[in-house]
Amino acid sequence: QVQVVESGGGLVQSGGSLRLSCAASGSIFRIHTMAWHRQAPGKQRELVASITEGGITNYADSVKGRFTISRDNVKNTAYLEMNHLNPDDTAVYYCSCNAVVSFRVDSRDYWGRGTQVTVSS
Repeated sequence: QVQVVESGGGLVQSGGSLRLSCAASGSIFRIHTMAWHRQAPGKQRELVASITEGGITNYADSVKGRFTISRDNVKNTAYLEMNHLNPDDTAVYYCSCNAVVSFRVDSRDYWGRGTQVTVSS
């Protein structure tokens, strides 16, 4: 199976930056897409950014120009560089990957447990 672990969350002031990391491990044959979602208090989980194995990216309108998603296919790791943070970015950030494991022919979604990002005014 696949394990997904996020890191890099914490407390930051408005206007500051954070870099989140997402490490996938296990019997991975291929990761098609890696993505970051976030869930703010009292709100639904929303897509923040995604990146395909070919490097095609997609961003939520609210983070375009401020956040950058990238991936290292050798390390099976995704990153989310967050700049010009504001309190509206406060949320638990979750990493996911759509992957094929060595004993399956189809792809499935695997999720991490999340990392807290808090932006103070």
